[in-house]
Amino acid sequence: MPGMAISELPSPDGLVLRPFRGVRFAVEDPAAVTSPPYDLISREDVQSLLDAHPNNVVRLILPGADQHRYAEARETLTSWLRSGVLATDDLPALYVYEQSGPGVLLRGLIGDLGLSEPEKGIVLPHENVMPGTVADRLALMKTTESNLEPIFLLYEGDGGGASRLVDEVASTRTPLVDVRTDDGIAHRLWALTEPAEVDAVAAELYGRRALIADGHHRYATYLALQRDYHAEGRGPGPWDFGLALLVDSTAYPPDLKPIHRVIPGLALEEAAARAKGAWRVHDFPRLEDALDALASAPGPAFVLAGEGPSHLLTDPDPVQVEHAMPPSRSAAWKSLATSILAEFLMPKVWGMQDDERTVRIVHHDPFLAAQMARRQSGTAVIIPPLTVDGVLAIAAGGERVPRKSTSFGPKPRTGLVLRTFATG
Repeated sequence: MPGMAISELPSPDGLVLRPFRGVRFAVEDPAAVTSPPYDLISREDVQSLLDAHPNNVVRLILPGADQHRYAEARETLTSWLRSGVLATDDLPALYVYEQSGPGVLLRGLIGDLGLSEPEKGIVLPHENVMPGTVADRLALMKTTESNLEPIFLLYEGDGGGASRLVDEVASTRTPLVDVRTDDGIAHRLWALTEPAEVDAVAAELYGRRALIADGHHRYATYLALQRDYHAEGRGPGPWDFGLALLVDSTAYPPDLKPIHRVIPGLALEEAAARAKGAWRVHDFPRLEDALDALASAPGPAFVLAGEGPSHLLTDPDPVQVEHAMPPSRSAAWKSLATSILAEFLMPKVWGMQDDERTVRIVHHDPFLAAQMARRQSGTAVIIPPLTVDGVLAIAAGGERVPRKSTSFGPKPRTGLVLRTFATG
């Protein structure tokens, strides 16, 4: 669609990323006011972030636990805008964003993503969401009337014009923001405001579709908010878009890591003993050795860890597994490690559900999961990572993997650029 302006692109029918007036921190140390995404922040992390800077964005994205927390977030946001802690950029822009560090390089575009229901096949979710989390994010989004952190999407751009522009900007232009966070990762941000550049990006993206890599609950919240506002009689507005980072997966392949489970109160030896009726159970004195064996296991496998020796589960009874699986699901979905966990290992072997009330999650780090299991007299379930191609195939087929199956990275840093409905 060459030559078509952003304003002429009908958001329900194609992939749209339009410019917006970003809201950014105007403080002496911008790195100190940023944070990881909200769902990667532990209770202990909140205080550490606040100790780093009293205006850390965690005050907005995780405002507390009492009934007034959403109103407090709104009041904090309003106060920071009035006092100049936060400032709104003068011109609408698409923001080029780069993360770089040892073994890390990601570049993409942050903008207003046109919302569309999954059935349209433009923005593809691959993971189910939990109603409680969506309700929490919806209350926060409605009360603050803002998008406080971008979701993360991938599209197959084949290294096309948009990616070439992103690389040219990152290689030759002076950034608006250039900070390094405590994890050693450098974050840089540029603003694209020239209409010709913005429209060229729009024309290329319009025929694409995007996979949600991270932010399923926030995208579901975007859609819920849009439906609520339309039901209230509000016409087209900023709620028809949501803050998003869009990355060409051809130019910058994602890193896909697992999300482990911790089951408090399920003793490790009891979990291993109960698994023996359906799995081969291999004992390892050291967790490191069990993890090495997991990495080379040819079929479905998990490691159980906690207090005492670790256990590798392999070779599940195929008859029991098939009987546990929903018959409507595809063979590819049934073969996923997290499907076997959610449909067979947890409910059939251990008699519990993989839900947010019963199970705690740990991103990436199996040793942290084992440590948490020991503290809670429970069992850590170490899960092998899914493959990017496998996830794409599931999403393209209209299915969704079980909750908390994937952790795509590197994730965008929260607090570099925000979006309010008043300025978006």
